[in-house]
Amino acid sequence: MTFKTDIKTFAALGTGVIGSGWIARALANGMDVVAWDPAPNAEANLRARITKCWPALLANGLKPGASPERLRFVATVEECVKDADFIQESAPETLELKISLHEKISAAARPDVIIGSSTSGLLPSEFYAKAAHPERCLVGHPFNPVYLLPLVEVVGGDRTSEAAKQAAIAVYKAMGMKPLHVRKEVPGFIADRLLEAQWREALHLVNEGVASTGEIDDAIRYGAGIRWSFMGSFLIYTLAGGDAGMRHFMSQFGPALKLPWTRLVAPELTDALIDKVVDGTKVQLGTHSIADMERYRDDCLMAVQEAIRATKIKHGISLDE
Repeated sequence: MTFKTDIKTFAALGTGVIGSGWIARALANGMDVVAWDPAPNAEANLRARITKCWPALLANGLKPGASPERLRFVATVEECVKDADFIQESAPETLELKISLHEKISAAARPDVIIGSSTSGLLPSEFYAKAAHPERCLVGHPFNPVYLLPLVEVVGGDRTSEAAKQAAIAVYKAMGMKPLHVRKEVPGFIADRLLEAQWREALHLVNEGVASTGEIDDAIRYGAGIRWSFMGSFLIYTLAGGDAGMRHFMSQFGPALKLPWTRLVAPELTDALIDKVVDGTKVQLGTHSIADMERYRDDCLMAVQEAIRATKIKHGISLDE
């Protein structure tokens, strides 16, 4: 089957932080968006989020026809998806909920329309179990804020067709994203597995009194985090091996992997540990509100991405790399 890749109407089910991010990105790309969410005050909250992030999208550049006015909120799943060219579900991470929801979505959607899920860890083979035409069902896992960060992990289930995966990749690329095809269906996919390992170690450091939340964040943002913004771990370590590259690095630093530097089993989330983390992040926020820091985050993300783009051009590196 040939799947829709020329997307004029984007359907979004679930309008929380991730769902509203998808909606903002779709609107910024000049699409009509139909949204559904059964939560109280969902429409008002969604429109407020779009209003809040629109200045960042405006600064980042809009496609022709882009406008918040192209958003329509509807009362049912069926009305949301019946005329959609692409569907993105961003409901809570509950397996039973997703199974039921995708049964409804897939029954009402045209069979040539791809259905993506924003799940960060549930397996598509499981929650698409009762879906109609499961060959077009997959995971499109984004990162917050979805309207600015380009990464989206594309994961197929055991019945997803290769054509659907390639069509989804084409759609996401057209929306200005960097799709990453996850080759195997594994819990947490790629990026969250890496982030989870770092998060567990950070919680151990707080729990054991080694560092505060602010000091741990400083260790990232003034060190590896700067490198990570333009070069991943494997390439960074290749350069650390000098002219001999990765083989020398593995020879020199490989033995350290046997040392007990990390504790990847998660610490017990006691009240004391939770209080330490909450108190630490309150200190980090200081007098700034969450909204203040979201605007700061968005401006930083745009500045870093523009700097990387300009530097790639300077060094003759493809913008797709």
